[in-house]
Amino acid sequence: MPAFSPDIVTAVLAHRNGDHQDDNLLIARAFGSLDAETATMTTLDENGGTFAYSANGEDAEVTVPWTAPISERPEIRREVVVLYERACAILGIEPRAHD
Repeated sequence: MPAFSPDIVTAVLAHRNGDHQDDNLLIARAFGSLDAETATMTTLDENGGTFAYSANGEDAEVTVPWTAPISERPEIRREVVVLYERACAILGIEPRAHD
């Protein structure tokens, strides 16, 4: 059985893709292609998050694992913040503070 119900996944994806498009793009550039021009988080589960992106006219996707398997909704935010911070480190960008 998946760790997260479809309604939780849908809500998280709506939030990520509505409020954090720039962060999605940084993650896609760091873990997928430096040339990524657009990125959308398409799914997530207890093991990681998947991002679809376009680079050089080609569509691709990358699944980035969490630091450890997760099972609770609050852990999703923590792990996405970790992905963002890792992406910033890879790209040499200063991450913004998170509340």
